[in-house]
Amino acid sequence: MASEVRHRVDRGSEYPLVQLAGVLDTDTAGAVRAALLEVLADQPEAMLVDVGQLSLATAGDVAVLRDLRLETTDWPAAHLVLCDARGATAWPDAGWPVWPGVPEALAELGRPDPDHRFSLALEPAVGAARRSRELITEACARWERAEVAGPACIVVTELVNNVVVHARTPMVVLVAAHGSGISVAVRDQSRHQPTFTGSPVPPTAYGGRGMLLIDSVASRWGNLPLDDGKVVWALLSGEAQEADAQDAGAQEAETVAFNAPAASMTDPARG
Repeated sequence: MASEVRHRVDRGSEYPLVQLAGVLDTDTAGAVRAALLEVLADQPEAMLVDVGQLSLATAGDVAVLRDLRLETTDWPAAHLVLCDARGATAWPDAGWPVWPGVPEALAELGRPDPDHRFSLALEPAVGAARRSRELITEACARWERAEVAGPACIVVTELVNNVVVHARTPMVVLVAAHGSGISVAVRDQSRHQPTFTGSPVPPTAYGGRGMLLIDSVASRWGNLPLDDGKVVWALLSGEAQEADAQDAGAQEAETVAFNAPAASMTDPARG
């Protein structure tokens, strides 16, 4: 009999809560990954995953959670938290902090700061890039990050124009305060992944310069494939972000049981 994992997403709390139930194995790992990425694609500050009714077929099946955490370290750099009364021993090598329940995790996380994350839904039409630049300019002014406003506008213009010209689907522009800089991302409904060779584009070539331009101004960039499209993201560093990244890297070992709450909710690495 085939295994199954049921999932339910509760967005009515301060942070999205994903409830998983069933057996996590090689057959269900893809569905679990897709469900969690769908939530992370909205750029939450944190995501809580209730796994009290989820079991592992083998210890190695926890790899989908570990890999997902590594893949999303830079964007959206969300706090990823497992909630399970059985404790961290039920999730060996997951790489996530484990708390006995949702109330305990919420108490440690504190309240989210909605002023540090903005989104804008756009159609693939003329004027979309201009509206996205207005959002970036307003966010950078509000967060006092004027030094990254110009590069961020370059990035969002390229990402939005790629959707308008190539994907031709509705999109969502996402911008967030990220360390001492900001992150810029665009979600669309095309599964075509951006390509980048790092080689200069010939002057006579038509197009092909967008990702090269993004690579030249962003400290890091990448994409997350989704079942219904993708998110392409870029990080723009503030003056102190590299030092912040080194400090965060020293805190990478955050996999602790819920019997040590003071140390189990460090900032996301490089966030």
